[in-house]
Amino acid sequence: MIGMNVTIATLNHGLSLETRNTTSPSPDIIGKNVWIGSNSTILPGVSIGDNSVVAAGAMVTKDIPENTVVAGVPAKVVKKISNNSK
Repeated sequence: MIGMNVTIATLNHGLSLETRNTTSPSPDIIGKNVWIGSNSTILPGVSIGDNSVVAAGAMVTKDIPENTVVAGVPAKVVKKISNNSK
């Protein structure tokens, strides 16, 4: 599930003056049963593991393991989800 106003970025650019105006693709991988909260941003090249939750307003800058809740800017793990979580 993807909430409102989510940005899933897949293009990046270099930092040096020579490469700053050239974009290159860095696809994101979103697993099964992932919930991405409203106003979140997923930066290029990250993977979000199966069954994970991205809290509203989070900025995902690194890979997220499966069965994990992340929140914040940058997103940090706040909880692991067990198979029996309700």
